[in-house]
Amino acid sequence: MALNHFLFAQCIFHVLAFLFSFIALVPLAENGDDFQGKCLLFAEGMWLNVNVTAERSRFTVDEWGPESACRFSVFTGLLAVLVAAVQAWRTLFQLSKGHDDSFFYAFLNLLISSFVVFLIFIASTIVSVGFNMWCDAITEKGSMPYSCKELQDRNLELNLDNSAFYDQFATAQFGLWAAWLAWLGVTVLVFLKVYHNYRQEDLLDSLIHEKELLIGRSASRTSLQDEKSGII
Repeated sequence: MALNHFLFAQCIFHVLAFLFSFIALVPLAENGDDFQGKCLLFAEGMWLNVNVTAERSRFTVDEWGPESACRFSVFTGLLAVLVAAVQAWRTLFQLSKGHDDSFFYAFLNLLISSFVVFLIFIASTIVSVGFNMWCDAITEKGSMPYSCKELQDRNLELNLDNSAFYDQFATAQFGLWAAWLAWLGVTVLVFLKVYHNYRQEDLLDSLIHEKELLIGRSASRTSLQDEKSGII
C-alpha cells in the first residue's frame, strides 16, 4: 500500500510537470512566430517621442535580445514536456503492475530529474529577468503613462505582431516556475526512493553478514563438539 501511494504521488507530480511545461511552451512558441524570430528578452530601445499621444510617437529597438535566450527557453519547455510525459506513463505503468524501480534506475531518475530542475530554473530566471528588462525599456522604467500590459494593445510600429506579448510571457513565466516546483517535487520523491532503496540494500547486506557470522559460529561449535566426542 505504501508503494502504491508513493508511485501515485510521483505520477501526479509528473502529470503536473507536463501540464505546466506545456502551458509555458505554447506562448513561447507563439511569441517566436509573432515576433518573426526576434527575441524581446533583454532587448533595448527607446521612444522617439516621450509624448505617446503624439502621432509620431513610436518605440524603436536599439538591439534585440540574444536569440539563444528565447531558443533555450523553448528548448527547455519542450524537453520538460517530453520527459514528464515519458515519466508519467512509466510511473502509471509501474503503478498498474505493482512494480518498483531498482536502486540503479531510481538513482538514474534522480539524475534526470535534477538536471531538468536545473534547466527549468535557468530558463525561468532568463524569461523573468529578460522580460522585466523589456518592460522597463518600453515603459521608460515606469515613467510612461501606459503599463507594459497596456502597451501590448498599441501598435509599436515594429513591423511585427506585438498584440499579445505581455500575455504570452506572463503565461510563460507562470508555467515555467510552476513546472519548476512540480519537478522539484518529483526530485524530492525520487531522492526519498533512492534513500529508501539504499537503506534496504544496506539492511540486506547487514542481514547477510549476520547470517554468515551465525553460520560460522554454528560450524565452530559443531567442530568443537566433534573434537570432544573424538576425545571421549
